[in-house]
Amino acid sequence: MTAKNFRNKSALSLFAAYYRPHWKLFAADMFCAALIAGVDLVFPMMTKFTIERFLPTELYRFFFIMIILMVLLYIVRTGFSYFVTYWGHTVGAYIEADMRRDLFNHLQKLPFSFYDNHRTGHIMSRVTSDLFDVTELAHHGPEDLFISFLTLLGSFFLILSIRWEMALVLFIMIPLMVIHTIISRGNMFRASGKVKERTAEINASLESSISGARVAKAFTNEVHEIEKFIQGNEQFKSAKRTYYKSMALFNSRLELMIHILNVAVIAAGGVLIMQHKMTLAELITCNLFVAAFLQPIRRLANFVEQYTTGMAGFGRFVDIMRIEPDIKDKPGALTLEGIRGRIAYRDVTFSYNHDVRVLEHINLFIPEGTTLALVGPSGGGKTTLCHLLPRFYEIREGSITIDGRDIRDVTLESLRKNIGIVQQDIFLFAGTIEDNIRYGRLDADREEIIRAARRAEIHDDIIKMPAGYDSVVGERGIKLSGGQKQRISIARIFLKNPPILILDEATSALDSATERKIQHALEELSRGRTTLVIAHRLSTIRNADHIVVIDDVGIRQQGRHADLIAQGGLYSELYTAQFSPDQDSA
Repeated sequence: MTAKNFRNKSALSLFAAYYRPHWKLFAADMFCAALIAGVDLVFPMMTKFTIERFLPTELYRFFFIMIILMVLLYIVRTGFSYFVTYWGHTVGAYIEADMRRDLFNHLQKLPFSFYDNHRTGHIMSRVTSDLFDVTELAHHGPEDLFISFLTLLGSFFLILSIRWEMALVLFIMIPLMVIHTIISRGNMFRASGKVKERTAEINASLESSISGARVAKAFTNEVHEIEKFIQGNEQFKSAKRTYYKSMALFNSRLELMIHILNVAVIAAGGVLIMQHKMTLAELITCNLFVAAFLQPIRRLANFVEQYTTGMAGFGRFVDIMRIEPDIKDKPGALTLEGIRGRIAYRDVTFSYNHDVRVLEHINLFIPEGTTLALVGPSGGGKTTLCHLLPRFYEIREGSITIDGRDIRDVTLESLRKNIGIVQQDIFLFAGTIEDNIRYGRLDADREEIIRAARRAEIHDDIIKMPAGYDSVVGERGIKLSGGQKQRISIARIFLKNPPILILDEATSALDSATERKIQHALEELSRGRTTLVIAHRLSTIRNADHIVVIDDVGIRQQGRHADLIAQGGLYSELYTAQFSPDQDSA
């Protein structure tokens, strides 16, 4: 389902829609549930018939035959119960998996701005723990409602057929139970929502603390991290207590009503027997029906608890699914292929929050196969300018074209397939080196991966490792050095082989010796491609075809290295600051 579907439909209709792919299994589950309810209703009538017909007339043979039939009936009921328990829960698991699949697919479509504003732990909580309770609700919800409806209705009319006075007792008590359930559900739903929020906070805190464990140790702030977690854990406990308090009040009051109903039935039956309007066998049968009647009441009580927790998680799932990606393919978008790499920024304006403009009226032209370097102080918009090209963010005004085609007129997939990015902060997946290089092109074979690694000058390092290309890199590549991670990311781009390249301060965090090795690989990677380089060390971009100096005001200078040095101004100041004798001695 699309974000539009989620926006236009209620939560209940969306929830119901997830049963559609599994309707055959769900229908079989409901059929077995109906048979279970039928057995529960037949048993009291068989009991009444046995007590009234066989025992007084001493037809003991038929009595024991009826007992055997009752046993067989409950054996058959056990089979139905097995089916409902196993396949019913399986349907719930299928539905939960479908929801998790839809949520994950939707998360892949959301832009950078969404991840800028949401913590990873919160997002993980939506994908995992928020949907755990959905399995129970998806299985037990319809089943409990269906069985309860059949049993309540059947019990009421069968008691009515015995004595209307006994049915009247039930008729008086049931509305009180229903009203109590409706009132309690709202309190429990709000309390369950708070528990989900606190669980998300704990997940976010855990994700942050585990990812930053080395920083915490470096600053000896372990105690601070423990105190932060304890604070979040206490808030979780408080939310849980509030929920359990609401649940306890609901269950205890409901149990009181159930017991009063039992007493009321015995009292009413006793009075009728005293008045010779009712037999003892009829009273026993009514009590059996009341027992059958109370079972769905307890089912409904469990359903209320499952509904509050399940729908609270489902509601948070729906909240994200209703976020429509603001960056998506326009109708009739074309496939970008066979490009030469001519890029033009025309009067481009961009802001993250519509208030403070990061870029304003930017005009740039980058000929195909040339290298454009972006330099300037931090916060000037260099990275943002590059991130606009693959449409990680959407421009507010102006246009960006590749070979004369507006990037908004082509599909996102084809646009991003033609752009390779090497960043300062390298992300490697927790797999093998081969897996991480292959990420550049998933259908690549081992020979192509080795060839890409050679061009990135990382092959010799890899074959020295005990497992070679099958070496596990660890979480975020922790088992590798910074230079090795950087060259693996470069090998990925060699494998992808895009005509346009973005190098975002790819060597700024490396030592000089490693930087020279990486720089050679980057020069090889840039050859024949249109390249945008964000540079911190100006020594790396001396040979760039064009250099643009940008700060928070906008583009301040443009030209080649020698020309900009001769002009003076901001570029000359930055260069002098980096290569002055004081800087060298420092």
